[in-house]
Amino acid sequence: MKKKRVGLFTLVAVTLAIVVAVLKDFSLVDVPDQVMMMVRWALALVLVFYAYTRKNLTTWILVCMALGIFVGIDYPHVAIALQPLSKGFIKLVKVIVGPILFATLVYGIAGHNDLKQVGRMGWKSLVYFYSATTIALFIGLAAINISRAGVGVDISHIPQHELPKPPVDAADATMLEQLPEGIHWLYKTLSFFRNIFPENIAKAIYDAQVLQIVIFSVLFGIGLAMLDEKKKKPLLDFCESLAETMFKFTNLIMYFAPIGVGAAMAYTVGHMGVDILKNLFMLVATLYVALIAFLLLVLLPIALYLRIPIMKFVNAIKEPVSIAFATTSSDAALPKAMSAMEKFGVPRKIVSFVIPTGYSFNLDGTTLYLSLASIFVAQAAGMHLSFGQQLLIVFTLMISSKGVAAIPRASLIILIATADQFGLPTFIIAAILGVDELMDMARTSVNVIGNCLATVVIAKWEGEFNEHADETQTV
Repeated sequence: MKKKRVGLFTLVAVTLAIVVAVLKDFSLVDVPDQVMMMVRWALALVLVFYAYTRKNLTTWILVCMALGIFVGIDYPHVAIALQPLSKGFIKLVKVIVGPILFATLVYGIAGHNDLKQVGRMGWKSLVYFYSATTIALFIGLAAINISRAGVGVDISHIPQHELPKPPVDAADATMLEQLPEGIHWLYKTLSFFRNIFPENIAKAIYDAQVLQIVIFSVLFGIGLAMLDEKKKKPLLDFCESLAETMFKFTNLIMYFAPIGVGAAMAYTVGHMGVDILKNLFMLVATLYVALIAFLLLVLLPIALYLRIPIMKFVNAIKEPVSIAFATTSSDAALPKAMSAMEKFGVPRKIVSFVIPTGYSFNLDGTTLYLSLASIFVAQAAGMHLSFGQQLLIVFTLMISSKGVAAIPRASLIILIATADQFGLPTFIIAAILGVDELMDMARTSVNVIGNCLATVVIAKWEGEFNEHADETQTV
């Protein structure tokens, strides 16, 4: 009851602060700047007290985001000085790239790619996963090109030495000079494919070359899967243990997320002004519209075509989806999602294969976000990417997104690595951190919806879906 009263008081305080801000912005009431500052910091105290009573990481992240905005508005120089905290958080995330990609992909392939055991479910699941996630990538690409949410972001005051320069290979430059201009595209495309193969896996991990890590991990996983059980088990157990350790490691890093997010938002507002938030919230709106479009234009037609009872399906998944939305973690929703699909009529042998595999290969919401956010970064940096360059980014994400862990904000790992791969300015991602919590809620929910639907699709495809499952059971 005490929490409800605190929540109601906080809601009233936020509403009053918004009303005062709107009245001032539209010049309806002449509110002195000193009064607005007092209102902001009174609200800050209320929000901190609310976060303290909730004792919830998600709440702290949202509250620190608001505090970052207030610091950026009222103390811009202090806000700029906080930048090392946000950069430190990004460095903590980047250090996970190599180990988590290697462990999840090797374990996923070597542990689940025995076609003698899983039969037709193996290729059917992969066909469905890649089809759904590829469509999601292109919907994200279309959405950001239509909304152009990143266009107009003023980065002129940001020191240009922060912009990472893509490496220029001297041999490639010499070769291009010798070739006619009309054939440059072919050489550059083939060079891209050449560069995805690692010559030194340690160097690839050090440089966060995500595609090289993925290629090595896939080949390693296939090689491991070909061994007999006695020789395979020690390495498989090691990869499983490494993956679980990296999940826990990431969860530990996320306790630093409120500070990293708050510092990122403070630096963004302090350095660029509060107008930058308009572009960021345009990014959030673009993502939500794109995810809704994916649900209505892709997943709903699939469900209708297969004659899946829509309302029964919605009732079955509402609890795991609500868990995913609240925690921004697909992993947190896993047990409920599996039990819900069993009670919905999907055999256990299909549920136990499709959902865990889908957590590596079928994250629809995350893959859509990655294509959308990558182009947003380029737009914000004023970099014009041709359609061909955007397709290369989509192709990269098509592969690298399959290694995204089903944990809060793990997509940042792939986003940062992809930005590095294509010479996109990663410092803009620090600005995205300020609203990433809002986006993570939606994309994680879509991830869970997509994986739950995938179990029904495979069960229908296999002819093993139980149409007469007990509808009176509650999940």
